[in-house]
Amino acid sequence: GLLLRLEKRYPPVAVESLPVAGAIVVLGGVVSGVVPGTAIPELESGADRLLHALRLYKAGKAPLILLSGGAAQGFPAESELMARVLGEFGIPRESMLLESRSRNTWQNARESQALLESRGIDRILLVTSAFHMRRARAVFETAGLSVIPAATDYQVVESAPSVMDWLPDPSALYRSTLVIKEYLGWWVYRWRGWIDAAQPGRGG
Repeated sequence: GLLLRLEKRYPPVAVESLPVAGAIVVLGGVVSGVVPGTAIPELESGADRLLHALRLYKAGKAPLILLSGGAAQGFPAESELMARVLGEFGIPRESMLLESRSRNTWQNARESQALLESRGIDRILLVTSAFHMRRARAVFETAGLSVIPAATDYQVVESAPSVMDWLPDPSALYRSTLVIKEYLGWWVYRWRGWIDAAQPGRGG
């Protein structure tokens, strides 16, 4: 369907075959908040993004991980929560750069570009879900960055058949919502000028 069409634009690429870059940029959509009464981040389905960033960092593909994502006032920024998770896996804090002001993909790109420019970095490995990569790549390229896509979090996967396959599947509605959001988001971003039609990422 349409979701598979989005994901097929960015098929999985072996970590070892990806080039090196100045930074690994991880977009939000990874944590939903903290468990009440604790500081423990609660992971969402997009947590694959953090795992993939970890793989890239451990493989020496970049010396820095930029975590991008803010939060409503009074709540911890998603970038901070992602940093806590990576810290548990041994990533030193000095290897992480936090962008904590953004609330959408365009703000992710604009705020990240400013932080990276201050460090002389313009070439990144962009980590986000495969279905989101087309829009994210185009927005980051419009912001002036050279983007190497490092897609993850595939929604269309192979799995063993189960008797549950015969029951109504609420995840189908979730996947349909993802598709609608991405296609609408693409055209809204184009209309607002947040995607430059001349950028190579526009076509996937």
